[in-house]
Amino acid sequence: MTGPGGAARAEHAWDRTIRLWDVYFAVAWAATLVLVLAAPHPGLPVRAVAAALLVPLVPWYVGVGRPLLQADPPDQGPAVRYLAWAIALFLPSAVLVGETRLMAFALIPQCFMTLHMRWSLVAVTVINLVPVAGWALVWRPSGADLFSNALFSVVTLVFSLAVGGWIIRIIEQSMERADLIAELDASRHEVSRLSAAHGALTERERMAREIHDTLAQGFTSLLMLIQAVEAELDHDLPQARRHLALMDETARQNLAEARALVAGATPADLDGATLPDALRRLTTRHAATLTVRGPVRPLPAGPEVVALRSCQEALANARKHAGSSATVGVALTYAEDTLTLSVRDDGCGFDPGAPCEGYGLAGLRARATEVGGTARVRSAPGHGTTVTVSLPMSPSRSSS
Repeated sequence: MTGPGGAARAEHAWDRTIRLWDVYFAVAWAATLVLVLAAPHPGLPVRAVAAALLVPLVPWYVGVGRPLLQADPPDQGPAVRYLAWAIALFLPSAVLVGETRLMAFALIPQCFMTLHMRWSLVAVTVINLVPVAGWALVWRPSGADLFSNALFSVVTLVFSLAVGGWIIRIIEQSMERADLIAELDASRHEVSRLSAAHGALTERERMAREIHDTLAQGFTSLLMLIQAVEAELDHDLPQARRHLALMDETARQNLAEARALVAGATPADLDGATLPDALRRLTTRHAATLTVRGPVRPLPAGPEVVALRSCQEALANARKHAGSSATVGVALTYAEDTLTLSVRDDGCGFDPGAPCEGYGLAGLRARATEVGGTARVRSAPGHGTTVTVSLPMSPSRSSS
């Protein structure tokens, strides 16, 4: 078999039992030969001729028939020629000596295994009925013998058709199942490939969010601080030095975040610190205020990382879009089963329904969804912006 079904070809029952068919053919042929030679009538010369006609069936089966039985599917042209010659050798012997008809049990299964249904029915009918008709014309048996032989041939024909139909259904089902197995294997390979591609895409998206929420924002802060220092060098050196110190701290923080990303470790701000401590350092760098409500307690890494990254994104957006005079407040609330982070500014605001909200807000929502939480943005032009992230605190629903 070629194509996708080729992988399943070895699963066909007839592929695994071809040696059994060889043994079956050999036993049927040998038994037929013995019965022909030992038959009480006709005479020995006639029986010898009948036996001699059976001898070529062995090399004919080995050289032509056996490969056809293993083909999938058998070529109809060679199959018709093979069985035509085999039947041509079988019929004269069966007409001369009735015992030769035992060989039909070796030929009939081959008809159904190699031919299409229509041709197999024709061949089986010839094998069952023609020997009896020829035997009756040549030897003129008694009425009782003719009746018993004819009845036996009819029963054999019906039995052959029933078993042959069953054989064909088995072969068709096996081929269908082989095709289904091949399709299943191909589908599994495709699912595996798509799963790997999806995993790679998910990892790229995760890394893009991490870089956007850490390194990109850090570099943006450095650029803004550089611009501030350039404006202050000529008239406000103390403020310029403070900004230089903040640049140093931001650069070191970016380096730590880069190392954490490469190592796949906890964000640098959370390394060895609680979430409120990390947010306090973050809000200090952004000149924002932090309010913590509720009993602080350790949480799984997933919600804490999402809360920290969400706060970073919200503060970065406030710095870029709210205006330099805007005040920013951060509130972290520990409830019984929910951790809520709220970042509010009183800046210029924007229309949250606008087509483009930027990559950061989309990434913020994606992060919250990954741990079973939600992220909402409430804003209006001239009325500031509030970003609220609610995260489940149950360890069973959180992920890192």
